[in-house]
Amino acid sequence: MSPRSTRNPPRPHGLLRRHLGRAVAVTYAAAALLPGPGLWLRHPHATGISELPLKTPQLLLALVLFGAGLQVPLRELRLLLRHPVALLAGLALHLLVPLLIVPGVALALRLSPDHDGGSGMLAAMILVVAMPVAAGATVWTAKGDGDQPTAVGLVLASTLVSPLTVPLTLAALCPLLQGDYAGRLATAGQAAGNTFALTSVVLPCAAGILCRLVLPPSALGVLLRTAVPAALPGSLLLTYVNASGVLGPFLRRPRPVLLLAALAVAATVCGLSFTLGRLASRVLRLDARSGASVTLACGMNNSSASAVLITTTLPDRPHILLPVLAYGLLQKVAAGRVVRIGREAEVTTASG
Repeated sequence: MSPRSTRNPPRPHGLLRRHLGRAVAVTYAAAALLPGPGLWLRHPHATGISELPLKTPQLLLALVLFGAGLQVPLRELRLLLRHPVALLAGLALHLLVPLLIVPGVALALRLSPDHDGGSGMLAAMILVVAMPVAAGATVWTAKGDGDQPTAVGLVLASTLVSPLTVPLTLAALCPLLQGDYAGRLATAGQAAGNTFALTSVVLPCAAGILCRLVLPPSALGVLLRTAVPAALPGSLLLTYVNASGVLGPFLRRPRPVLLLAALAVAATVCGLSFTLGRLASRVLRLDARSGASVTLACGMNNSSASAVLITTTLPDRPHILLPVLAYGLLQKVAAGRVVRIGREAEVTTASG
C-alpha cells in the first residue's frame, strides 16, 4: 500500500478530529474532576531499563511532533519553496508579533493590584508566544480548505529555528518581568536553547520527516496507520496531564480573580495575535487561503510545548499554567473563526 493511499485516517481518528473541540473540553473536565492520574504522570518515573527517568509530558510531546513530521507533504513543500512569500511573511510575523503585543500587555498588568505586577501571567504568555507554530494549525487549515503547504511549511520552519528563536524571544521579553520571574524565565530560556527545543521539538519532527523520506512504502504505510492516529489521542493526553497540575487544585481552592485574570490576559494576547496576522495578510495582499495560513501562524503557538517547559523548569509555579491552558483553548476557538471566514471568502470570490 502506497503512502498516498494511507492518508485517510481510520474512522475513530477521523471522528475525533471532527469533534476536536468537544474532545478538548472533555479533557479539561477530566483534569478538573479526576486529576490524580495526570498528577502521577507529570512526575518522572524510573523505567527499570536505564537510570534515566521517564518524563511522560516530553514523550507525549515528542509523539505529537513525530506524527506531524510524518505527515509533511514533501512534494508540496518543494513547490512552496518556489513561491515563498507567504512562508517568509508568516515566519517573520510569528517571530515579530510577540515583540509588539507583550510589552503593551506588560504595561497594562503593571496597573493591576498584583504585588508582582502580573509577572506570573506575563511569564506564562511569554513562554507561549515564544514557541513554534502549533502543529494543530495544519489541522485547522485542512478543515477550511486552506493553503496546506504554507501551513505545514510554517510549522516546520518555526520548529527548525526554535532552538535559536525561543531563547532570543525569552531574552528580549525577560526585562518586562518583576521579582524572581525574570531570573526563572532566563533559566527556562537557557534550558529551551540548550536541550528542550532541540530534543523535545526539533528532533521528533525531524525524525518523522526522515522516516517519510527513507522508509519503503510498505513500512511507511504501517507507520502512518499507527503513529499518526496515536498522535491525536497523545495530544489530548498531554493536555490532560498539563491541566491536571492546575485545574484540580484550583477547584479545591477556587480563586475566581486568578481565573478571570488568566482568561483576560490569554484572550488579549490571543486576540491581538490573530488580528495582527489578519491585518498583515491584507496588507501583503495574500489570497484568502494563504492569508488564513499566515493568520493561524501568528495566533497558534505550541501551548503544549510551553506547558511542558513550565512543568520541567518551573515546577513550583503550577498556577501559571492556567493562562497557558486558557490560551490553548482560545486559540482553537479563534482558529475555527479564521477557517470559517476563509471559507466564506473563497465562496464569495468563486461566485463573483
